[in-house]
Amino acid sequence: MKKISKQPDFSRDSVLISPAVLRIPDGGLKVTFNEYEPLSERIFSFSRESILELKARVNNKIWITNGDIDAVELMGKQSNDKTESNVEISSFQSLCALLWRAVTRARKLHVSKTTTFRMAVNCRHRLNPKLDPLYFGNAIQSIPTYASAGEVLSKDLRWCAEQLNKNVNAHDDKTVRRFVGDWESNPTVFPLGNFDGASMTMGSSPRFPMYDNDFGWGRPLAVRSGNANKFDGKISAFPGREGGGSVDLEVVLAPETMAGIESDYEFMQFVSS
Repeated sequence: MKKISKQPDFSRDSVLISPAVLRIPDGGLKVTFNEYEPLSERIFSFSRESILELKARVNNKIWITNGDIDAVELMGKQSNDKTESNVEISSFQSLCALLWRAVTRARKLHVSKTTTFRMAVNCRHRLNPKLDPLYFGNAIQSIPTYASAGEVLSKDLRWCAEQLNKNVNAHDDKTVRRFVGDWESNPTVFPLGNFDGASMTMGSSPRFPMYDNDFGWGRPLAVRSGNANKFDGKISAFPGREGGGSVDLEVVLAPETMAGIESDYEFMQFVSS
């Protein structure tokens, strides 16, 4: 019998292990979104090359591939914007910003409408002292980033990605503990849904090695999240089956919004066939 190569950490002394008691309301818990609303679902695949090109564009760089997908060079491009941030935006934040803009455009929201892009962050390395990377408990928190529809669409892709980047980077030990304290003051089940028609929720992660799971009949052919907890604006990110940094986004939207992003050039130019 093979031994487990990476032993999980089952410690229970984290601030995330709360003594607060969750009170179930009379009649039990209720679904917080309309589970019968018409929805469209589609997998959008992004190759390693398109992800690199997108990241380069967001970081104001030129993407060059000299006929060889392994020969990728990122070259700095001069900018006339003296206030431009030099922060390096990640591939995933670049992809989230691309989707944020496309969905906001397709929803045809009023410019003053506040949009929300919600992401899950790993708190293991954000706490002080840090948790073990293999800590087995629930160590994620969902953080919202807000911007008006007008800002999301009138500013460039870099600006949208920067808002996500700033919010993720600001989620430190103090913020994690504040989130815990706020929940303990009023313990509730986290509500799911798109309550204002302008929200998106990103779940899962392209870092999870989904395709490394072999239950005895070979490498998986595809990864899907099933039917549970699907609502307008629910996105799940998975690694692409080809690996190497490719990403699959499982996107659930209202049918008219899905049709909008499927004809959105800025978005679809990065989607692999």
